[in-house]
Amino acid sequence: MMQNRSVPTDSVLPHVMYQCIPDALTWLSRVFGFVEHYRYGEPRGPVSGAQVYAGNAVIQLSRARGFKIPSHETVYGERQYAVEDLEGHRWLFSQHARDLSPEDWGARVARRTGD
Repeated sequence: MMQNRSVPTDSVLPHVMYQCIPDALTWLSRVFGFVEHYRYGEPRGPVSGAQVYAGNAVIQLSRARGFKIPSHETVYGERQYAVEDLEGHRWLFSQHARDLSPEDWGARVARRTGD
C-alpha cells in the first residue's frame, strides 16, 4: 500500500492529460507496466482522472480540459496551481495539504493481487 494517500510529500507528481482516461490506463499498463491505484469521476459519468504507479514512480492522469486554474485546495487534500508556459506546456503544481484516503473523496481504489 502506498504510504501517503495523496501526493507524496517529497516528490514531483507529473500530471498527464488524456482525452480518454480508460484508454490511457490500458495503454500505460500494457506499454510501461503502470498499475492503477485509483480512478475518479462523476457517478455514471466519464472517468475524470486516475493515479497509476510503477515501482516508486507515480503519475496522475487527468482528462484534457482548460488548464489555467487559480491556487486552491482539492477535495483529495492537495493545494494546486496550474499554468501553461510560453511553449504551451501545461504545469500543475501540487503540495500535500491533508491526508485523505481516496475512498474519502469518492475514488474507486483498484484492488491488487494479494490485497
